Amino acid sequence: MDKRKLMPKRQRLDGAVRTGPLNGPLHSRPLVALLDGRDCSIEMPILKDVATVAFCDAQSTSEIHEKVLNEAVGALMWHTITLTKEDLEKFKALRIIVRIGSGVDNIDVKAAGELGIAVCNVPGYGVEEVADSTLCLILNLYRRTYWLANMVREGKKFTGPEQVREAAQGCARIRGDTLGIVGLGRIGSAVALRAKAFGFNVIFYDPYLPDGIERSLGLTRVYTLQDLLFQSDCVSLHCTLNEHNHHLINEYTIKQMRPGAFLVNTARGGLVDESALAQALKDGRIRAAALDVHDNEPYNVFQGPLKEVPNLICTPHAAFYSDVASTELREMAAGEIRRAIVGRIPDSLRNCVNKEYFLGSGPASSAYESTGAPGSGPGGMPSLPAGLNGGYYGALPGMGSSTPSPDQNLCVFVSISPERLINVAKKCRVRTIDESDEITTLQENNDHDGGEETVMDARSLFTPADILWMIRHEIDSVRSETKQILQIGSTKMTLFQGQSIELTPL
Repeated sequence: MDKRKLMPKRQRLDGAVRTGPLNGPLHSRPLVALLDGRDCSIEMPILKDVATVAFCDAQSTSEIHEKVLNEAVGALMWHTITLTKEDLEKFKALRIIVRIGSGVDNIDVKAAGELGIAVCNVPGYGVEEVADSTLCLILNLYRRTYWLANMVREGKKFTGPEQVREAAQGCARIRGDTLGIVGLGRIGSAVALRAKAFGFNVIFYDPYLPDGIERSLGLTRVYTLQDLLFQSDCVSLHCTLNEHNHHLINEYTIKQMRPGAFLVNTARGGLVDESALAQALKDGRIRAAALDVHDNEPYNVFQGPLKEVPNLICTPHAAFYSDVASTELREMAAGEIRRAIVGRIPDSLRNCVNKEYFLGSGPASSAYESTGAPGSGPGGMPSLPAGLNGGYYGALPGMGSSTPSPDQNLCVFVSISPERLINVAKKCRVRTIDESDEITTLQENNDHDGGEETVMDARSLFTPADILWMIRHEIDSVRSETKQILQIGSTKMTLFQGQSIELTPL
C-alpha cells in the first residue's frame, strides 16, 4: 500500500485553509436569462450543465429583475421585447443575445456590437412552416376559402348557384398568374418552388443575390421593385426589415402594383404601411391582403388603421409555428448560447449578425473612444473572444486564433470577490519570469511562517466570467478601498504600490 495515502495532509502553520482553483466544477455558473418568456423546458437540458437559466417574462427592460441586469452574461429573447441602445446599457455583464427567430429588428445590433455584445439569430428554423403558411394565405386569397367558411359558420344558406356565385364573387384561377416574391432567401425559395407546383409564373426581386440563382430554380428575375410590382398578380414579402426598407409597401409603391393585385406578408410587419394598405383595400386598388405580421404586435383587430377593413386576413405572427419547428427553434437558440459559454465569441458562433461592429472590427465604439484602449469594451472591459465561463468550460482566450500582439495580451479576471482578490494580492509576490518559461506562476509568500512555498498556475486563480463581473460591478469600490489593486494593462495586473503579476496568455 502506498504510504503517502496514509499520511495526513500537512497543516499550514497559520491555520489557513488552502482553497482549490476557482475554475473547477464548484465554480458558480454564468447566468442566462429568457427575457420575454416563461417556458425554459427545452432550453434547460441543453444549458443546465454550463449555466444557470432564469426567466423574466418581461415586455420591457423596466420589468427585468436587477439580478439579471447585473449578472446575466447571456440572454434569449423572442420578438415581444425591444432592446435599444439605452436598454442594452442597463445590462452590466451581458456578452451575447440570441434572438429566438430570424429577425433582429427589435435589437439595436450596432449598439450591441459597440458594447461588446454579440447578437445572434436562428435563420434556418421553420422554413417549411412559413412557406406552407404563405401558400395557405395565397390560396385563401385566390379561392376565398376563409370568407366562404365564415359565411357557413354564420348560418348563411346556399340554395342555388346564384347564391354561390354571389358569395364566391372574386374567386380567381391560379394557373398562369404571376407571383412576385420580394426576397429570395430560404423561405422565399421554398415559397417559389411550392408556387410553381400550383401553376404560378414566379418572378423575384432580390438585389443581394448573385446572378444565376434564377436559372438553378427555374425562376424569372427582375432587377427593380417597380418591375416586380408592375408584373405581379400577387406580391409576397420575404425580406428582412432594416432602415432601408421600412414601409416598403406604401402609398407610392401600391400605386405601382397592378389594380386588383393580392398582397401577402409573412416576413416583418414594418415592411407594410398599414394606413396605406387600409385605404387601398377600401378603394379596391388591392383586391385582398393577408398579413401574419403587423406594425404593432400583438395585433388588435379593434384598434389601428386596419380596423374594419374589408378583404383582409390577419393571423397572429404564427406562420413559423409547428410543434416540431418550435422545438427545433428553441434547441438551436440554446445551442448558440452554449457555444458562447464553452467556446469563443464570436468565433464559435454560427449566426452572429453584428460581427462588423464587434471587437472593434467595425466603427470605433464609444467605449473605445472613452478609454482610448484598443480592444476595450464597456466600462474599460477587455473585449476578448472568450468563453463566458473561462477556465472550466473554456480556456482563457487570446485575441482571435493568431498569436496575440503585446497590446492584445489583456489580463482578464472575472467573478472573484474583491475580498479574495485582496487576500491573494497580499500573499503574492512577483516571480522573475524568463522568456523560456511556458507557464507564468505566482508564488505564495509564506516566508513569515517558515512553511512550504507553493507555486501555482496564475491562470487557475481567475476565470474570465468571474473577472467580468468584478470589473463591471466592483471595480470602483475595489479601487477606492485598495487604491492600485487592479489595473488592466497590456500584459500586467498591478497589485498594490506598483507590484505586478505578469500573466502569459494561453
